[in-house]
Amino acid sequence: MRRTRLFSLGLLFLVAGCAGDEPLQQPSPLSTTSPFEYPIELWDRGIEGETVVLIHITAMGEVDSATVYRSSGYPQFDSVAVAGAYQLRFAPGRRGDKRVRTWARLPVRFTKDGGATAGTMETVP
Repeated sequence: MRRTRLFSLGLLFLVAGCAGDEPLQQPSPLSTTSPFEYPIELWDRGIEGETVVLIHITAMGEVDSATVYRSSGYPQFDSVAVAGAYQLRFAPGRRGDKRVRTWARLPVRFTKDGGATAGTMETVP
């Protein structure tokens, strides 16, 4: 009985390990429209910056958690970046044919030239 249980657990870990061997297909944004709004008081003062937000993307492509990973130094930029991140939707990450949850770092840049835009997202292992 004990050997059977140990064998079953070993098989379970082996199967789970095989699923993780497939490469991760990165999540991709479903919209090109930016949900981030440049805070008007910072715009008027000519202040620019970048906030990096850590986001959790569900297997359904929704953001269910967002927090400041690296602050811009301006609370207004940071709060706009976090609020906007919750509005993003993605084609979820995949391993083979399975949807997977992923964590990613998303830079949000606030520039007078480009407004408030998301940069290139980097998944976190």
